[in-house]
Amino acid sequence: MTYEQFYNLTMQPFSNSPDGRFYCPTSQHQQAIIRMMYAAYAMKGLALLVGGIGCGKTTLSRRLLNELSPDEYETGLLVIVHANITAHWLLRKIASQLGVQDPKEEKIDLLNQIFHRLMEIHDEGKKAVIIIDEANMLNTRELMEEFRGLLNMELPGRKLITFILVGLPELEDHLALDEPLKQRVAVRFSLQALLPDGVKEYIQHRLSVAGGNPNTFSDEAIKLIYRTSRGVPRVINTICDNALFEGYLLQKPIIDAELIRTVCISLGLIQPEYQRKVAQLKTKVAKLKATRQHRQKATPAGSGESGARQQVRVPASNSQ
Repeated sequence: MTYEQFYNLTMQPFSNSPDGRFYCPTSQHQQAIIRMMYAAYAMKGLALLVGGIGCGKTTLSRRLLNELSPDEYETGLLVIVHANITAHWLLRKIASQLGVQDPKEEKIDLLNQIFHRLMEIHDEGKKAVIIIDEANMLNTRELMEEFRGLLNMELPGRKLITFILVGLPELEDHLALDEPLKQRVAVRFSLQALLPDGVKEYIQHRLSVAGGNPNTFSDEAIKLIYRTSRGVPRVINTICDNALFEGYLLQKPIIDAELIRTVCISLGLIQPEYQRKVAQLKTKVAKLKATRQHRQKATPAGSGESGARQQVRVPASNSQ
């Protein structure tokens, strides 16, 4: 038996692999989708979705891709896997995503191919939208200039392509390498970690999607998950997945806070009680030492009681 069978799940609900089925429509995630959809519908040219590590950007980008109907949009999803790509590689990948057949090697020929393909998409009554995930890895001015060049492909009153860049907050610093490009960011949304209510909604939603009992985790367990994960979905997934496995081994139908604490300790996310007390004691000792050293430095040489003793002169005895 697996933990999926024990908890009546049809699949693992807390895998960290991107899966649009588990998209959780929290308030801020819905706001992100609405704004990115607006950027695509209105052909704004350049939109930005940024967030910290593990905040759900990749899942959101997959959801966004699914929301863009193929009847209205010619879409592509490009995932940047390393930071050493060239501008030529990027252009060829964008061309392929747009459906360009046999992208040319020469840059001028490649740009002509892209432009003609964009015109075909326009003539078909569609809109070209490219989502680029992990865009923070695009970190050179040359790459930024290529985006600006592609955004210059437009008709009077209408752009021919919109890029939605998804990545870590430093993406904005990379855009600043080309100030004219940064000024073209028309829509921006910053994805934050989940709040306590959002964590509960997130956990219950994923359990429900997987066919399980949404109340498998007690309220106290969820509170501890929030405090430990700080609302970061990737960490929440790791905790919950391990908790379900441990709960299955212990044959516990409900995951309580005690089990969550055990799991978090084993994952190194929180310290055992004795380690916490030792750490607190070390901190106190370090503070006492620092205070003592500060006082010693603040006392001038020859002052104070010890200095006074040093200045005492014993009068010589008179010889009889």
